[in-house]
Parts: sequence; C-alpha cells; structure tokens
Amino acid sequence: MKAQRIAKIDHEIQRVLGTLVSQELQDPRLAFVTVTRAEVSDDLRYCKVFVSVIGDRHAARQSLDALKHAGRFLRGELGRKIDLRHTPELIFVEDRSAERAIALAKTLREAAANSPHENGE
Repeated sequence: MKAQRIAKIDHEIQRVLGTLVSQELQDPRLAFVTVTRAEVSDDLRYCKVFVSVIGDRHAARQSLDALKHAGRFLRGELGRKIDLRHTPELIFVEDRSAERAIALAKTLREAAANSPHENGE
C-alpha cells in the first residue's frame, strides 16, 4: 500500500513539473527539456527529478543550471498544485537513458551488418 502511494506521488510530481517546465519557465537556457521521471524519498522530503535534454553536453549543463535556478519557483508551484503536508525539495538529475538506448541500437545495427549471414555460406 505504501509503495503504491509513493508511486502515485512520483507520477503526479512528474506530470505537474513537466507541465510547469514546458509552459511556465521562460528561461532561454532551457533547451528541449523533458521530465522523464520523479522519485520521491520515503519521508517525502526530497524528490529526484530526472530530465532528458536534447542537445550536447553544454546545452544539458545550461538546462540543469536553469532548472536549479528555478527550483524555488517550481517547488512553490508544485506545493500549490499537489496537496502534500510538505512539498519535497527538488533535486534535478540528467537522465541519459535515451542517449544510451540510441548508442545501443547503433551498436546492434553495426554488429548485425558485420556478422556473417546464415544463408548457407
């Protein structure tokens, strides 16, 4: 039961922050940022917010800096939109899973292209 509640809170925080980042923040340092996941601690005091950034390392660093700068605003808005006793402190983390998936797919395609075919040769 407790894990289900935490999972619902995670999902709701991800949904609300995704909307806030895309619609409310006007910082030019924010490139193409997507909130991919949120993980709240068991005591609901901290929340790791995983964000995916399309662009190079420099764009990702700038976007994370912009999110950290807007952290107090985002936390305040989150507190107004979600009914929790304490609004968790937001910790932004870059999510590189999309990059890893693309690199893995490329490696698999290259391996398939370089392997001998099994058609009687």
